[in-house]
Amino acid sequence: MLSIGGDGTFLETVTIVQKHGIPIAGINAGRLGFLSNIPATEIESSLDAILQDQYSIEHRSLISLRLSVGKMNGFCCALNDVSLQKKYSSMITIHAYLNDVLLNSYWADGLIISTPTGSTAYSMSVGGPIVTPDSNNFIISPLAPHNLAVRPVIVPDNNTIRLKVNSSESCYILSLDSRTEIFDTDVEVLIQRADFTIKTIRIKGYTFYDTMRNKLMWGVDKRN
Repeated sequence: MLSIGGDGTFLETVTIVQKHGIPIAGINAGRLGFLSNIPATEIESSLDAILQDQYSIEHRSLISLRLSVGKMNGFCCALNDVSLQKKYSSMITIHAYLNDVLLNSYWADGLIISTPTGSTAYSMSVGGPIVTPDSNNFIISPLAPHNLAVRPVIVPDNNTIRLKVNSSESCYILSLDSRTEIFDTDVEVLIQRADFTIKTIRIKGYTFYDTMRNKLMWGVDKRN
């Protein structure tokens, strides 16, 4: 399947492909584009490369989400991240458990749980680390924590993460990639690694590290 647009279009494509195992080629007609890594100026040569089997398949892990009460509408997996955020001005407290062992109680504007793929998305914007797509982990990053000593944490993705929200308000915002809904604070969130992967196409000669250097403009300093 061809995804022509930005990373938002790519994420929408994932909701169509789901478990079907169809490889996705992302053609960047948007702006930054970490997932849509084929430049619009190279569509013809990239399609030729695909037709000549000059590409590799990368398997990207997903987050699978369950709720203690009810469920989100539509596809309940995320390629990039899951986030819980306050709806109003007051901070919320999010109790995070790994396999029912308390990790931390985050007093913050919210919390992001990211896949390796999502490490270059929302997680990176709040100071989370960049990790390679083949890393088997989750990145837990707080949004504007009250305690500045609270930093992003990387944990193995064989953990089950349970999140419970306390708030002076009765609800919070739950986002799954670009899909957002509002839930009552008595609804807990359970996060696991999905039992399937998304296949992405990478043209031969281009690597994840090339993408990082180009998109983040590493090395543009004339002294390099």
